[in-house]
Amino acid sequence: MNIGELFHTVFFLPILNVLVACYKLFAFLHIPGPLGFAIILLTVLIRLALYPLMASQLKSAKKMAELKPHLDALSQKHKGDKQALQQAQLALYKEHGVNPAAGCLPMLIQMPVLIALYQVFYQILNVETPAKILATINASVIPSLHIARIDPTFFGVNLGIKPGQWQTYGWWLWSVPVITAALQWYQTKLMTPGTGTPNSQIPMTKQIQNSTEPNKKEEKAPEDTAAEIQKQMGLIMPLMFGYFALQFPLGLALYWNVFGVMGIMQQLSINNQRLTPPALPKGK
Repeated sequence: MNIGELFHTVFFLPILNVLVACYKLFAFLHIPGPLGFAIILLTVLIRLALYPLMASQLKSAKKMAELKPHLDALSQKHKGDKQALQQAQLALYKEHGVNPAAGCLPMLIQMPVLIALYQVFYQILNVETPAKILATINASVIPSLHIARIDPTFFGVNLGIKPGQWQTYGWWLWSVPVITAALQWYQTKLMTPGTGTPNSQIPMTKQIQNSTEPNKKEEKAPEDTAAEIQKQMGLIMPLMFGYFALQFPLGLALYWNVFGVMGIMQQLSINNQRLTPPALPKGK
């Protein structure tokens, strides 16, 4: 089995079967716009499946924010000794169970899911050849999920159209990539540790040294560079997903926006939890 067949078996077929099952459920209940609600339910199911992994990522982001004063203290103590600073940082991360690279894993896992969803939506929402689409769907799902027709509308909007087709369907389509980008920006903002630390959180020794050496140019610490990279990604990612939402069918944007809203709710819930802030190391 090659990679394409493996991807088709592991991602495409399960997602298609679950989506069609959700569609048949809402159609059986005579709920208008069954495809849109099926996409929302599929999103909830995927989010729940990824919940443990996402919770670990979000808690790691919160811990990183809480460790910012400690990292500042280590930077001051080991100024000029990069090796000692890196060792001290790794020890701090290990002590408090923080993995700075943990945020990449959920995104890597979501990418094949997004690709599979795009392929699913491309088949289901392609209004040009409905007969061929139904034949393809029925050949891919289990027999009990065969369908005779599929309604691509959701609240009167065809989920197969793309915001990039605004000249044909109207200016209002521009709101979709804007909303997608805004949700991604806010979620990234909630997950990004603060780049600045109030003076009240900075150790007194650092405040004194800063005040007595106003003209000395400090070398950027590794965590400052990482924070700058995160800040740049916080701008690039929303623009990237906004562009994707402009080019892809509305059905995919619906999935990603619902996924984003649930991510924001989960992050806010974790941020409101009182994780025990680690004490500053002695002598820092």
